[in-house]
Amino acid sequence: MAHIDVKSRQVSGSRARGDLPALTLDAVYEIAKIMTSAADPISEMPSVLNVLSSFIGLGNGALALLSDPVAGQAGKQVNPYVIAATIRGRREEPPDCGAIPEAVARGVFRTGVPIVAWDVEDEFGTEAVPPQARGKRHTMVAVPVREASRSPLVIGVLAAYRAHDDEMAGLTENDVNVLTMVSSLLEQALRFRRMVARDRERVMNDAARALKAAKGMETSGDSLPPIRIDGIIGESDEIAQVIARISRVAKTKAAVLLRGESGTGKELFARAIHSQSDRAKKPFISVNCAALSESLLESELFGHEKGAFTGASGQKKGRFELADKGTLFLDEIGEISPEFQAKLLRVLQESEFERVGGTQTIKTDFRLIAATNRDLEEAVASGKFRADLYFRICVVPIVLPPLRERPGDIKPLAELFLKQFNEQNGTEIAFAPNAMATLCSCKFPGNVRELENCVNRAAALSMDDMIHADEMACKQGTCLSEELWRLQSGDSSPIGGLASGQIITPRVVSGPPPSAAPAAPQASLPPGCPAQPAVQPRKTANTAREELISAMEQAGWVQAKAARILGMTPRQIAYALKKHGIEVQKF
Repeated sequence: MAHIDVKSRQVSGSRARGDLPALTLDAVYEIAKIMTSAADPISEMPSVLNVLSSFIGLGNGALALLSDPVAGQAGKQVNPYVIAATIRGRREEPPDCGAIPEAVARGVFRTGVPIVAWDVEDEFGTEAVPPQARGKRHTMVAVPVREASRSPLVIGVLAAYRAHDDEMAGLTENDVNVLTMVSSLLEQALRFRRMVARDRERVMNDAARALKAAKGMETSGDSLPPIRIDGIIGESDEIAQVIARISRVAKTKAAVLLRGESGTGKELFARAIHSQSDRAKKPFISVNCAALSESLLESELFGHEKGAFTGASGQKKGRFELADKGTLFLDEIGEISPEFQAKLLRVLQESEFERVGGTQTIKTDFRLIAATNRDLEEAVASGKFRADLYFRICVVPIVLPPLRERPGDIKPLAELFLKQFNEQNGTEIAFAPNAMATLCSCKFPGNVRELENCVNRAAALSMDDMIHADEMACKQGTCLSEELWRLQSGDSSPIGGLASGQIITPRVVSGPPPSAAPAAPQASLPPGCPAQPAVQPRKTANTAREELISAMEQAGWVQAKAARILGMTPRQIAYALKKHGIEVQKF
């Protein structure tokens, strides 16, 4: 198609709603919230199109995207684009499904210019109007979605329709502007997700190459003695690989991110990196980011001047300043707020900061080691963790294996903890063979920290100088792991760390209800390993609809009251009612 006529007509502004600017601003704001928090922007497009429909009357929206070339029998490309999302949901449909006129979509893809068709049926025929909108005259607006803001490459087409009997009909200029803004938001979201995916792949590839190189060095140097670091106990291959990597990275200034479940000893390994570096004689400063509020964390890290806030009776040096020429360990870094992430990023980039309440810029030289049990990649993709900060702290990622993946380390660790207990309490307690066998068969979801707790409890309650298997908690029905799993519910746990970040995923275990008699232990579970609870069901769309109806009934079908009950705005309630197809009852 060489050219598409764009017919436009000017309609008196008296036909538009008086609050059109406010409605438009609200729509763009809601769409921006959806797009900035979306892990997959395309999957959220149906919600975006619903917002356009409910707020400003742009209905039957659709998104077309270029598809991967598919070679036909004659080597020709079939379906150069697909309808990736409509107001009804996300699903790939062929170009001739009726969501967007093919002539319009191809024209926008080719020219990169928005197209406005005053009367779609008159210009492109009845088939150009979506089936659910036929029977009325419609204006259609289609705008390009570019690869980048100024890129000539068009990767998609965003279109929507407005019925002529709508009280805002004829506001084509406003419609073009709104769709263009939505297109820009989609472009930014797609570009950001591609950047994160690309950088994540690079980091993972670098880590894989480093691990492969470490394994090659270990296998090629069989005649050399294994590397050992004071304070780290373990004879498994997994720990040997971690120690070998620590020994190499410790000599550099690169930032290290220690990753692993809670209880794997991340601070111990951080101290090991410090002790093997050329900063070993300088301070090792540790901060638990999850233990302090944002204001206290800022004061702890940056320090403060006298009178900076109530209670600041004198000047205080922060941890950044105290770690000068040494190592700063930030534990639980995945817990800091987005606002504080921006403040932390500046220090890591410039190595300078100001104390709270001060104006003097202080330079510092520290080696950063961070630790987390969170999935930071998922947090970056969902907008909860800054991508630029992620790449500052995750230069060299080191994954600490959980204890269940290195059962050979249970015995030396248990013997070390029992030795420490004897030294602290003046006792000479030892393990009976059957007690050690019981320990080694446990999975220890709480990792090394749980093992230490188990050993100390058994030693404290031992009847003589020997710990026997029948004195272990798992043999007496008082296993700590079992109690932790019992207290855990849903995606969070009252026991900080056991299920933080969903590192440990409970298996579904079928069995009698809690009121029934306890069932015999499953043969597939090793002794000492607690039965794990069933996964809690997630809230479904049906549940959300039922909650909305319940709130409306409780409020006497007054939307403002229902909004207060659900903690929403009246506009959000109106959108939700339309989204779920709920008809408002009138009395």
